[in-house]
Amino acid sequence: MGSTFDKSSVGTAITFLLIGLGAGAVVALLFAPKVGKQVRRDLRRSYEDTLDQLRDLKQEAMDRMDEIIEKGSDLADSLREKAAPFGKGLRRVS
Repeated sequence: MGSTFDKSSVGTAITFLLIGLGAGAVVALLFAPKVGKQVRRDLRRSYEDTLDQLRDLKQEAMDRMDEIIEKGSDLADSLREKAAPFGKGLRRVS
């Protein structure tokens, strides 16, 4: 099969994303002296951007899961069709 979906890898990616954003915000606060209002606005934008990225990541994960489920269903249907003649033959023998 193509790509596999692993919930723990998505969780890890989200964790590192949040850690990176937090570290970036701290560095920005320390080295870029701005008026408090500007800092709050920048942090709000970063927060909103992060939420958008998380929503996109969640949607991508859901889309991949739907693809995997569909492929699994198609595979099961194909195997059922291929196995049907064997089942009929076994019933006749019994």
